[in-house]
Amino acid sequence: MPFPRIDTPAVLVDLDVVDANIAAFQNFCDDAGMKLRPHIKTHKLPFLARQQISAGAVGVTCQKVSEAEAMIAGDDNDSDNSALGDILITYNILGDAKLARLARLAAKAKVSVVADNVAVVDGLARAFGDAAAPMRVLVECDTGADRCGVRDPDAAAVLAERVAAAPGLHFAGLMTYPPPGRVADVQEWLSEARRRCEARGLSVEVVSSGGSPDMWNLGEMNAVSEYRAGTYVYYDRSLHARGVCDWSDCALTVLTTVVSAPTETRAVIDAGSKVLTSDLLEMRGHGHVLARPDLEIDGLSEEHGRVTGAPTRLRVGDRLRIVPNHACVVANMLDRVELVRGDEAVDVAEVVARGQVW
Repeated sequence: MPFPRIDTPAVLVDLDVVDANIAAFQNFCDDAGMKLRPHIKTHKLPFLARQQISAGAVGVTCQKVSEAEAMIAGDDNDSDNSALGDILITYNILGDAKLARLARLAAKAKVSVVADNVAVVDGLARAFGDAAAPMRVLVECDTGADRCGVRDPDAAAVLAERVAAAPGLHFAGLMTYPPPGRVADVQEWLSEARRRCEARGLSVEVVSSGGSPDMWNLGEMNAVSEYRAGTYVYYDRSLHARGVCDWSDCALTVLTTVVSAPTETRAVIDAGSKVLTSDLLEMRGHGHVLARPDLEIDGLSEEHGRVTGAPTRLRVGDRLRIVPNHACVVANMLDRVELVRGDEAVDVAEVVARGQVW
């Protein structure tokens, strides 16, 4: 029985694998001449962010103001908050309450933000018009993912000019979350946006792209100066399905116990949607059972996971380790993760930025 002292369901993080993943991708970025700015939404742990910075990352990426606040507050080994470098918040920030919190955060650490519309730019200008230092703003670009971002390169240049002219703001460059598998199209889009910004007399200091699915294609990203990847620290089943990693690279697993085995072909585990997540990400089933690829987790309720096989050969009390479909969501499910090294449990870590969604 693996890790008998750890109660289930539990999220395990193998630090030996984490160490190897951080070192491997940082070395890859260094060899490619690419700056790395890891996204902390995957692990939400200040000590891992510090490790990424120590390995050579230029800063970190956060998705929300509260996530950045939690990372700074939880970084108690760094009294001047410099260890996390430049925090880039890759989300439109709207509303007086959030802008006031952003201003307080910017007084404690170096912060950059993004914007894809005039309303966000104007709000940032009101919040930082009298600030001691201007807020660095990157224009977010929709390069094909159909999420946030200006829709064409000319619109990027127009909004960049608006940022540059706004009081209290500094136009710092371009940012995108690209569609996986379309590297060439994204590079063409960003190159054209840069040309149009420069034609307006604007300096494009940073072109920031990201996404773990295309992380090993940095050599093709000649228009990009920094890369934001998050899931590479843990990996997951979705990235294995894309050929990005091997099962041995998956640092985050869910440890679960069989609580019922009503038939030869069906068993029930104590990890449901509150632990494994309902994300399918274009796959079948809700995770990969290590050492038992013949099993399928074919259904979840809140507290139960249904495991099928022909037969399952599972008994009540058996334990399974599962690589989840989406590690980032699983890391946000529990208050703590169990830190292990190989077969040895070594510590417990509070997930400091868990639930920080505003």
